[in-house]
Amino acid sequence: MTSSITSPSPATPDGPLAGRVAVVTGATSGIGAATARRLARGGAAVALFGRREDRLTGLAEELRPTSEGKILPVAVDITDSAALTEAAASVRAVLGRPDLVVANAGVMLGAPFETADTAEWDRMLDVNLRGLLLTGRAFVDDLLAAARTGGPADLAFVGSVGGHSLYPDWSVYCATKAAVAHLTRNLRAELGPRNVRVRNIEPGVTVTELGADMLDDNLRTALARMRTDLRPLAAEDIAETVAFTAAAPANVNMAEVVVVPVRQG
Repeated sequence: MTSSITSPSPATPDGPLAGRVAVVTGATSGIGAATARRLARGGAAVALFGRREDRLTGLAEELRPTSEGKILPVAVDITDSAALTEAAASVRAVLGRPDLVVANAGVMLGAPFETADTAEWDRMLDVNLRGLLLTGRAFVDDLLAAARTGGPADLAFVGSVGGHSLYPDWSVYCATKAAVAHLTRNLRAELGPRNVRVRNIEPGVTVTELGADMLDDNLRTALARMRTDLRPLAAEDIAETVAFTAAAPANVNMAEVVVVPVRQG
C-alpha cells in the first residue's frame, strides 16, 4: 500500500513537538519508521531504535535534511537490557534527556494453539512484553525528570485491538497485547500522579511488515486477505495518532486510543 506521505516536509520549528526529544523503537519499518518521520517533521529530535542498522542509517539520512531536531540512529536489540541501557546513555549524550518514548517494536506470529511452534511464543513474549518493559525502564527516570520540570513527559506503548478482541489462532499474540493494555493502566496509576502520561495506542488492521515472517502459511494468507478486504490503515495513520496525543496539553492524557479502519467497525 502506498504511503500517504510521498516526500519529507520541512520540520515545524515552533510546533507543539519542537524542542522535544523522542525515542522510537522498531524504527526500521512500518509504524516505527512512520512515527519517526512524523515526530521529526513536527520539530522533535528523534532517536531511531532497531536491530537493522542499515535501515536505521537510511532513515536517518532521509530525515536529516528537513528535520529541525537532530536524528540519531541506534542499532540495539530491545530485549538486551545491558545494550538498551547503553543505547539510552547514547541518546542522552547526543540529543539530551528524552521526554517522549514510543515503545513500538513488536512481532505478530499466529498459529493454532495446538500446532504452534513454541519458539514463536517465546519470541512474542520476549519482544512484545519483555522488550517493552525494558524500554520503559530504561527511560522512566528521564520521563520523571522531564515531568518535574513542568514539561510534558510521555510513555506511549503501541498495543493492538487484539488485546481485547477475539481472534482465533492468534491467542498468544493477543495475550501479549492484553498484557500491554493492563500494564499501561497500572503504570498510569503509578506514574500519572507524578505527571508522566502513559498511554496505549491500539491499531486495528494496518499494512506493515508484521506477520511476514510467521511460520504458518494459512495464517499469512488470511492476514494478507484481511489487509486487502478491509481497506486497512497505513502506518502513517498510526504515526499521526502518536503525534496528536503527544501534542496535547500537558495535563491531558489520551490514555487508551483505539484506531481502526472504518470497515473494521
